[in-house]
Amino acid sequence: MTSYERVKALLNKEIPDRMGLFEHFWPETLRDYWPKQGYPEGERPEIYFDYDIFPCGGWFNTEPFMGRREIIKETEEWQIIKDGRGATLKFWKHKSGTPEHIDFEVTTPEKWKEYREPLLEVREERLGNLDEVRQNLSLAREKKKFAVFGHMGFFEHMRATIGDQNFLPALLLDPEWIKDFCQVYLEHLIKHFELLFQKVGLPDGFFFYEDYGYSNGLFCSPKVLSELIIPYVRELVEFFKSYGLSVILHSCGDIRKAIPLFIEVGFDCLQPMEAKAGCNIVEIAKIYGNKLSYMGNINVVPLSTNNPEKIREEILSKLTELKRMRISYFFHSDHSIPPTVNFDTYKYALQIFYENSLY
Repeated sequence: MTSYERVKALLNKEIPDRMGLFEHFWPETLRDYWPKQGYPEGERPEIYFDYDIFPCGGWFNTEPFMGRREIIKETEEWQIIKDGRGATLKFWKHKSGTPEHIDFEVTTPEKWKEYREPLLEVREERLGNLDEVRQNLSLAREKKKFAVFGHMGFFEHMRATIGDQNFLPALLLDPEWIKDFCQVYLEHLIKHFELLFQKVGLPDGFFFYEDYGYSNGLFCSPKVLSELIIPYVRELVEFFKSYGLSVILHSCGDIRKAIPLFIEVGFDCLQPMEAKAGCNIVEIAKIYGNKLSYMGNINVVPLSTNNPEKIREEILSKLTELKRMRISYFFHSDHSIPPTVNFDTYKYALQIFYENSLY
């Protein structure tokens, strides 16, 4: 089978020749660490490791005031930036991580009114380098890979614009504001993806990046999620499916209580099922079977020991059961590969996968 055929089958909850293969990395893993261990500097991992899924772009600027960027303070290690959302954030320069939230301008529905209007205007310049996206799509087709676009969802846009300390209480205290925010970004995303598809063509699938959970559970109850967020998620998923695209949900944290909502919405695949937050793919698959396909849950904690026995145990304990259960599965970490995982360790993990991935 080609990679495209394999991924298509897996996302349709069918069993192809073998399990799928894909991965995400912390930027510094490929940029700063692995080149010193033998990884070809600057090489794209989807090409080097021959992944089945091929990221082609799809990300575009969703700031209300595109182009606004003010460096408030800077050292050799970090910088504090005020962006086009009115958010002031502290970023590390040489390592990845969630930016520290310093301040937000959009903290009330009244202030939001100043920021919502620019989002309703369709602007082609938001889409960035379209030639690069076209080239990626062409390369994916040439290599018979499954081409995907990706972007943030509603929670992530609220997190970036309003901040967790403001938007999470507003879920309960000001639900009409939350609904308006989601509606504006729904229209913003749909209109700009329509334009993007018109300009560059269609991918095969879409990665919907959203973090509904943290280490101890969901950021809000399934009831609140269902009432305030899911209606807009459903409409966006239906939009992508109207173009024939499969939709993969990325959500970190312990999202187990929300899985029935994800199935109801129509997501085709759940990723990454963070083991560090209590998710176990075998247990999840026992409950939901092939109502979803699954990607991830290979715990990077044992991988980071770089101990072959612990790595083999982590991988085989999951692959063996998933094969026995005939579950549609993509091999992937439970988030992204950090620099604590050696290049040779990752190659060893892939060796174990290939030796045990045939259905």
